[in-house]
Amino acid sequence: MAEPKHQIRALHTASTVTVYQAYAPEIGLPAARDGRFPAAWKRDRMTWIKPSFLWMMYRCGWAGKEGQETVLAIEITREGFEWALANSCLSHYEHGLHPDRAAWKHQLKRSPARVQWDPERDLHLRPLPHRSLQLGLAGEAARRYAEEWIVSIADVTTLAHTIHEHVRDRALDAARQLLPAERPYPAGDTLLTHLGG
Repeated sequence: MAEPKHQIRALHTASTVTVYQAYAPEIGLPAARDGRFPAAWKRDRMTWIKPSFLWMMYRCGWAGKEGQETVLAIEITREGFEWALANSCLSHYEHGLHPDRAAWKHQLKRSPARVQWDPERDLHLRPLPHRSLQLGLAGEAARRYAEEWIVSIADVTTLAHTIHEHVRDRALDAARQLLPAERPYPAGDTLLTHLGG
């Protein structure tokens, strides 16, 4: 059966959901050590969180891109994650979903979070037909994320390198076995309707 085009797939428990970010070591390493972001982390900038491990790998080049050498698995409360979704706006105008461009722009300005649906990736980081959620947090959402929602932060850079080595060696089964067990997130009927989901 084909995957729904817009669906959140994530590693999640009854109370948490895991998202990924990649940072330079001076931010990533203290964040993983202390379980919270260091003072150097900018709360006033938009920060993007991604529930898809492979989309994160695509974005950071398997932790090879400058400034993205440390990959973090950040476990946050489902309550916080769902607050961000409920208070988010699509990052682009979509005819039929928004009354008009002006209404979308107005909503975008007021929303502390924004959503992009980008093609999910396979182990070779090629695009798949279904989409993966990227969630941008700014203002109140970024502050809540940093100060209230984080349950734990783990450095998964070594895991990223190991999976990448298996992919390069064409050992795809070994690579697949190491991937986080992402499954559809129970978003209910209404959580994603304003986001095209």
